Amino acid sequence: MWRYYPELLERPVPRYTSYPTAVEFNDRVGAADMVEALQTVELDTSISIYVHIPYCQSICWYCGCNTGAANRTHRLSAYLEALESEIARVGSLLHGRGKVRHIAFGGGSPNSIAPVDFVRLVDRLVLALNCESADMAVEIDPRIFSDNWAMALASCGVTRVSLGVQSFSEAIQQAIGRIQPRHMIEACMTSVQRYGIGNINFDLMYGLPGQTLADLEDTLKQAIELAPSRIALFGYAHLPDLVPRQRRIDANALPGSELRFEMAALGHALLAKAGYQPIGFDHFALASDGLAKANAKGKLYRNFQGFTDDDSPVLLGFGASAISSFPHVMIQNEKNPGKYRECIASGTLASTRGVRRSDDDRSRSAIIEHILCQREARDIPEEIVASARTKLGPLEALGLIEWDERDLRLSRGALPYARIVAAAFDAYRQPGSSQFSNAI
Repeated sequence: MWRYYPELLERPVPRYTSYPTAVEFNDRVGAADMVEALQTVELDTSISIYVHIPYCQSICWYCGCNTGAANRTHRLSAYLEALESEIARVGSLLHGRGKVRHIAFGGGSPNSIAPVDFVRLVDRLVLALNCESADMAVEIDPRIFSDNWAMALASCGVTRVSLGVQSFSEAIQQAIGRIQPRHMIEACMTSVQRYGIGNINFDLMYGLPGQTLADLEDTLKQAIELAPSRIALFGYAHLPDLVPRQRRIDANALPGSELRFEMAALGHALLAKAGYQPIGFDHFALASDGLAKANAKGKLYRNFQGFTDDDSPVLLGFGASAISSFPHVMIQNEKNPGKYRECIASGTLASTRGVRRSDDDRSRSAIIEHILCQREARDIPEEIVASARTKLGPLEALGLIEWDERDLRLSRGALPYARIVAAAFDAYRQPGSSQFSNAI
């Protein structure tokens, strides 16, 4: 179904979990803008929350997340204290306005903190914000999971967990610094299911050092046997200049572009055959899962967590490096956990950079989201169509896209090139940028 066009895949492009992307953030947007944005939230505004825990018990070499080792008790407790203060401060500014529909804890590894501290954080959210009926999802590290953690998650009303699996190959696990035998994954699943949490996500990766098609096929088959409700299959992005820990990975052992393409195609084929519905370009879900149902209804969206059924216009990010998003502005917290704590201790919000979204930004953002989520965009403004048609000429000539005046549609074979199509509508992108990963 997919054809390999290497000339189209040469240019790195964003994943477009937001538009404008974080590369466009600047320090002309900060705490005052966050306060102003919070004041625009109306009583019934739907809100999503993301809470960032930037710590792990051990650091995986491939990881591009903002995270550090959770090996200093004082540092961890000081961070959690600052996080609670930030939640309370934002809650006081909202003063009961807005209704929280979704809460996501990510990292790092949220279960690098003690279960009692997690329960306390959830309690602070409930006290500060209107989130009594919110769905709650938590990323967990299976290597350090326990029944106590499962009990804590269930007591807080967690409805979904996401497990960082990456690969079941022992050799590849050693090559990326993440050793976790299958029995750890199974034990983790059994534990959360015992406490009534049935929605489980797996994160898998291709393009890892030394990985072959056979390795990936084996990992996919084992994942299918374990039957999580969702699977995300990401291509590893090797950016050692931006992520120094990735220098521990042997770049010479990484699969080339054509093999990566074959891996993505293999993953799509095997998972679809096993009953997982393709969602966007890197997510897969069983028909019973909410994401698959949303996709079937044309209600798929894109945010900082990837493909989602969450249509909330406001996202509040708590913690170091977390990003808050409003229709007219996106604002990021201080990235360094120590400096983040200092900001909170000074009595202000930790918002230090961001970008204001113009009408043109919002129009292009909607186009990009529709391309990635629905494989089409309609009624594109004429002034945007002209430049996009020129940029997309090579893809149109290959039959990957088709235009009907101001409507654009992607063919089924265009799925691996969706981010490239989206980039044609990005007014900020310049040739030669190396701040992003390859499209496959």
